[in-house]
Amino acid sequence: MQPQVLFKCMSDETRLSLLLLLQQHGELCVCELTEALELSQPKVSRHLAQLRECELVVGEKRGQWVHYSLHPQLCGWAQELIAHTLKHNASFLADINQRLCKVSPQRAEETDCC
Repeated sequence: MQPQVLFKCMSDETRLSLLLLLQQHGELCVCELTEALELSQPKVSRHLAQLRECELVVGEKRGQWVHYSLHPQLCGWAQELIAHTLKHNASFLADINQRLCKVSPQRAEETDCC
């Protein structure tokens, strides 16, 4: 991965939020992401498609919904950057995590984020 690709993808607030949420929760469904981000499903899907094109995330279709996670073959420095960003900017996701935990209460138990 080229640094400019990662930083370009992370420069958009929605895509950054998606990456950090996936880092924190491991895997999330599009339906959870739309509620947490308070965005339409097409808008969230469009941002996820851009992250897929950059090979930052992968999706797995399960029934009606697609579940996303960080790409399992994401290079080490990119994984570290995303993890470090999450660790030192928890407040960035505070409101988003509150909404996510309302939609998906098991997330609160799994990650203690709420």
